[in-house]
Amino acid sequence: VQRIRSKARPLALYLFSQDKKVITYITTHLQYGGGCVNDTIIHLANLKAPFGGVGYSGMGMYHGKYSFETFSHTKTVMQKGKLFDISARYHPYTSKKSALIKKVLR
Repeated sequence: VQRIRSKARPLALYLFSQDKKVITYITTHLQYGGGCVNDTIIHLANLKAPFGGVGYSGMGMYHGKYSFETFSHTKTVMQKGKLFDISARYHPYTSKKSALIKKVLR
């Protein structure tokens, strides 16, 4: 574990063991993109599971919706309504306006 941690985080980890404690320890104490226990590469065949690296081995996750989310940007856009506006939002900021804003934001 220490040797693997001393290197860049791997894209994949393939662990061969029958010892449940070893499997649990290694899979929870190492950072890696994805992997298999007692097999190799088969995790890539599951299109419903994300695939991607950590750090230098890659950023983001791919496959299905994960690819879409990796290459998309969720953007928030708010449009001010015309019916309700608080004058305290605008300059000049008097002590009275500041007190009102502080009270509202509590």
